[in-house]
Amino acid sequence: MIEDNASLAVRIKGVLVEAGFVIDLAGDGEKGWALGESHCYDAAILDLGLPKLPGLEVLRRWRASGQDFPVMIVSARIGWRDRVNGFNAGADEYIEKPFEPEELIARLRSLLRRSCGRSNSVLLHTDIEIDENCGLVRKAGTNVDLTALEFRILNYLMYRPGRIVSQNELMDHIYSIDTMRDSNTVEVYIARLRKKLGRNSIRTVRGMGYRMG
Repeated sequence: MIEDNASLAVRIKGVLVEAGFVIDLAGDGEKGWALGESHCYDAAILDLGLPKLPGLEVLRRWRASGQDFPVMIVSARIGWRDRVNGFNAGADEYIEKPFEPEELIARLRSLLRRSCGRSNSVLLHTDIEIDENCGLVRKAGTNVDLTALEFRILNYLMYRPGRIVSQNELMDHIYSIDTMRDSNTVEVYIARLRKKLGRNSIRTVRGMGYRMG
């Protein structure tokens, strides 16, 4: 998320973290552009009125360099020309300030689903089901209690059925950049998920990573 209003950025980050997202913050356009160029993000939340580098220029540079992650513009600019300019520069969503946190969360989840070719908030794989709106996980119709990190790992893998996800990729998407990372921790949580969901629910592909079984 690139937002120069520090207090607003902290509030939005808190709401999104509580909803299960992992958020990196940038307070100006140059830092935000650099983060988008150097990290593999699922989505970006981008303000327009940024210091050092305007939001539209950040977006144009990302698209010119081939960065295709979905971008949601969040801005106090409410004119239709601003919205058109944002979409023409490569934005996928536009939400005006002020907004309700629930709307931001719903729009962000919808954006992520569309980017993965999905339309339903309920993910299914064999007899495992995730309802990300409610934060519920079921195995063969029975609710399964997961920690926040277990949920993020399972949710990321469920969005990519049949695909091998490397340990580094998984860590990049379940931890923010300012969090200490330990690959052994991922292995521990994968083991816990297998215990709760079945030993064959998540497969280890030796030397490559994990995939849903």
